[in-house]
Amino acid sequence: MKPLFYPLPIIEDVVAGRFHSPELGRPLSTTIRRIAVADSLEGAERDLVAEVGLHGRLAVVSDENTRPVLGARVAKALGDVDEIVLDHPKADEANADLLQERARHADVLIAVGSGTINDLCKYVAHRTGRQSATFATAPSMDGYVTTTVSITRDGFKLSLPAQAPVGVFFDLSVLASAPARMIRAGLGDTVCRTTAQLDWLLSHLLLDTVYADTPYRLMEADEPKLYAKAHRLLEGDLEAMHLLTRLLILSGLGVLVTHTSHCGSMGEHQISHFIDTFAEPHPGTLHGEQVGVATWSMGRLQVKMLARETAPVLSPLPIDAAAFEMAYGRFAPSCLEAVRRKPFDAAATERLNRRLAAGWPAIRARLLSVMLPLAGMERVMRTAGVAMHARDLGIDSAFYRRAVGHAHEIRDRYGFLDLAAQSGELEGFAAGEF
Repeated sequence: MKPLFYPLPIIEDVVAGRFHSPELGRPLSTTIRRIAVADSLEGAERDLVAEVGLHGRLAVVSDENTRPVLGARVAKALGDVDEIVLDHPKADEANADLLQERARHADVLIAVGSGTINDLCKYVAHRTGRQSATFATAPSMDGYVTTTVSITRDGFKLSLPAQAPVGVFFDLSVLASAPARMIRAGLGDTVCRTTAQLDWLLSHLLLDTVYADTPYRLMEADEPKLYAKAHRLLEGDLEAMHLLTRLLILSGLGVLVTHTSHCGSMGEHQISHFIDTFAEPHPGTLHGEQVGVATWSMGRLQVKMLARETAPVLSPLPIDAAAFEMAYGRFAPSCLEAVRRKPFDAAATERLNRRLAAGWPAIRARLLSVMLPLAGMERVMRTAGVAMHARDLGIDSAFYRRAVGHAHEIRDRYGFLDLAAQSGELEGFAAGEF
């Protein structure tokens, strides 16, 4: 029996070049040729790959976990392929180099996995001029369809450009069978829409940085539908899983507007990146789990700062190279480069204070208009069992307080962490996190 594919309104419009972006003055453009979602894709794997025009020597890439889940089935369905099974891979340059070498005879990469496998295949395909397709194995993150990847280089996590797969395929039965923590991680990576949007919009309103509403327009109809059924995600409910999958896809497609990850990766992701870079040893937590906890922190910080009716008064932040060397060691040069791009000097801080003093009521109202109320965020996270505190994930509380208090020092994106640091409120807020 052939799979019954779900209709994908909005998503199909984006893929077909029919979804108009006002910021671009034209429809969104993507190299993706087909996104397919069905309760089961069994028996359709070969047709899907052929439909998106992938020919030549295929390499099916999985790892020790995703091969038994779906990788072996895909390889068998596709016939004569190079099957590459990576052993406990990480999304870093070393594993990308390894995959590139092992796939040197292949014309096309077929990723069977979630975050790590997807990012490695997209990254290698991009830098070698090849194409790729992805069979998802877990609804754990929103990067399946993006033109960016998160890759660790010399121990530092970077957001790098990549080539989106030409085909992305979701078997809901496989996704619904994923470990509960991976399902919760995916929900954590969608709830952060609200905190990322507020950070990005704040940066736009204060610094005139590029901002776009289109990424959020893509998601606005689906977000409340998913949140109403979030409690059913861990019950194997395929309707709820379809809603989560849709929102993860739509969130990823938002990157097409600016070709950066700002629309879904701001302060909460900086906290997560701080954990990935500086936790020794790493607690073994998933990206989306960390983002969920950090989103809860960012949401409460944003509410706290937006509760004031008068504008915050900012002070310059001195940049002490010696202190950065002590705190960040070999990562200090990258952190210093990032923080020096921020408006922390006296002249830039004065400009920020003038803009805040003149426009705080309008700035505050605009930000509040797009915020998911804190009570709504809490309800969604609690009903699905998403961790909300670092201690629930086994992350040391003292280290997490450090992450919240200093994550603004490792990337050049300006948001509420920076606003709180310049207003003298971040240290006190971070001290209460656990």
